[in-house]
Amino acid sequence: MEIRVPELNQVLIAGRLTRDPELRFTQKGQGMSSFSVAVNRRYKDAATGEWKDDVTFVSVTVWGPAAERCKEKMKKGSPVIIEGRLTASEFTDKSGQKRKEMKVTARRVQLLTRDAAAAEGGEEV
Repeated sequence: MEIRVPELNQVLIAGRLTRDPELRFTQKGQGMSSFSVAVNRRYKDAATGEWKDDVTFVSVTVWGPAAERCKEKMKKGSPVIIEGRLTASEFTDKSGQKRKEMKVTARRVQLLTRDAAAAEGGEEV
C-alpha cells in the first residue's frame, strides 16, 4: 500500500526589511517587488550559558498590485509578517558556476505598524 504524502509548501516568517523594496514591471505590465527580510532568533548556548543571536536573511518576491503597495508603504527596517511559498531560482554566479537560491513568493504581506498593530494586528499590504 502506497502512502499518499500531502503536498504542502507554506512559509510564515516575521522580521524586518533589510532594504527598501525594489519595484519592476514585466513586459505585460505586472508589478514585481523584491526585498529581503532579516529574521532574528535569540537562543541560549548550552555549552557556555551565554545568550546568542542568529540572523537568517530571506529573499521575498511579491507580484501584482500588492507589489506596488509594498514599494509605496514599506521601507528598510519595516516590521512585516510574510505568508507564502518556497520557490527555487537558478542563476550563474560571477565565477560562471550555476547556483540555486531559495526564495519566498509572498501570498500575503502584513506590515506591522504601531497604530494598526494596536487596532487589528497590522496592515495588509
